[in-house]
Amino acid sequence: MVPRGEYEPSSEQWVRAEVEHIERTGGSAFRDRPVVLLTTLGARTGKVRKTPLMRVEHAGAYAAVASMAGADRHPQWYFNVLAHPQVELRDRGVRLLLTAREASGTERARWWSRACTVFPSYVDYQSRTRRHIPLLLLETSSSR
Repeated sequence: MVPRGEYEPSSEQWVRAEVEHIERTGGSAFRDRPVVLLTTLGARTGKVRKTPLMRVEHAGAYAAVASMAGADRHPQWYFNVLAHPQVELRDRGVRLLLTAREASGTERARWWSRACTVFPSYVDYQSRTRRHIPLLLLETSSSR
């Protein structure tokens, strides 16, 4: 099910600007690396939220890394996805309906390695915080 409802833009100016850019152009990049747009429902508000994330894809599945640049708290979108795991992902103009689940163990290790290859700053982000940075897998129901 596509996240539906009233869209509430982020309170962060840079996030609002990036979302607008992705929606206007169909794609974006951060530090010359591709970005995807994650659409979720707010855990508390039920409002539609949009978050740009680094593109980490393998065999049709995606990883959503809840790094928040190494902050000591999880990003709000992480809680939104836990509450409402049906999400929409926009990847270079293609919209995908996916289901999220948290990766663990060896599966998480494989995806963490992929994510750090795509965006090496994740290594630094993990070193900045005591929290274990969550990694969610976004998949079609047929890929599970």
